[in-house]
Amino acid sequence: MSSLLVLTNLPDAEAAQTLATLLVEERLAACVNILAPARSVYRWEGRIESAEEVPLLIKTTDARYAALEAAIRSHHPYELPEIIAIPIALGLPDYLAWVEAETTVSSLSC
Repeated sequence: MSSLLVLTNLPDAEAAQTLATLLVEERLAACVNILAPARSVYRWEGRIESAEEVPLLIKTTDARYAALEAAIRSHHPYELPEIIAIPIALGLPDYLAWVEAETTVSSLSC
């Protein structure tokens, strides 16, 4: 299974914490790093905009990506959220195995 690093930005720390927690609780991500606020400059609807945003670094697998993307889209406050997935070509094998284990949904149910 392949691991991915997914990037998105939220408008504030509270929204970032809420989304990060949801993604880990739902096993869509093994880990989410909430970074320090950053200033983003972009063109939106024909105008240059500038905003402070809180970046998230989300570790997941390709098998969980579609569900992760759907969760981000449904819980993200932006009309068009940034969602970029970068394949992880190399990494510590034990860490990548942990990412896979933490994003695997057990087929056993109570």
